[in-house]
Amino acid sequence: MTEVTQPALTIDALGKKCPIPIIMLAEQINYVPLNAVVAVLADDPAAYNDVPAWCRLKSHRHVGSYELPGGGWAIHVRRNY
Repeated sequence: MTEVTQPALTIDALGKKCPIPIIMLAEQINYVPLNAVVAVLADDPAAYNDVPAWCRLKSHRHVGSYELPGGGWAIHVRRNY
């Protein structure tokens, strides 16, 4: 069981194709405090893999991806720096 932290920021990228969700995340992650969680709401299947891959590339932490009731995911990212 992983911890589910209340996100400090939620980015609504539902209906947007990759790479838009990642661009939105990259633009906004520095607005949250260190170790805070950003939730990216996305329904493009590419985002499910691309956001965690971006986290590895940028050394942020992919906390988890949670299915949304209406389709898509809330992809939680913890800011590491």
